[in-house]
Amino acid sequence: MKKTVTLGLLAVTLGLMSFSVNPVKNGIVKEVVGSVISWKSEAIEVGEIPQGTPKVIEFEFKNTGKTPVIITNVRPSCGCTASDYTKEPIAPGKSGVIKAIYNAAAKGPFNKTVTVTTNAEQTPKTLTFKGIVK
Repeated sequence: MKKTVTLGLLAVTLGLMSFSVNPVKNGIVKEVVGSVISWKSEAIEVGEIPQGTPKVIEFEFKNTGKTPVIITNVRPSCGCTASDYTKEPIAPGKSGVIKAIYNAAAKGPFNKTVTVTTNAEQTPKTLTFKGIVK
């Protein structure tokens, strides 16, 4: 009986291993993407902000795909910007947010970016914000 169960489990395991998640055509692996992100805005103009006061910029998005969106990395372009983002998977039809917290230390115009990596896009998305520190 024990031998039959072991052989059955082995057969099921080998059968499952034969399935491929990524189809291969001509030696090139194609990623199957079921998540789609619709950004409210990819570029935000914040206008004039006071010097010495951190400014929070929010990039909102919605999962318009069929599978959950997972944010795997958020990278600001410089040390003057911190980031925060929705940590849990965003279900289809739900929304999430990427926050850039800009430390407005130096007067003058600024143009900053935040690079976002998700399971929904093969290349990272670059979000931008700009304004003037007074």
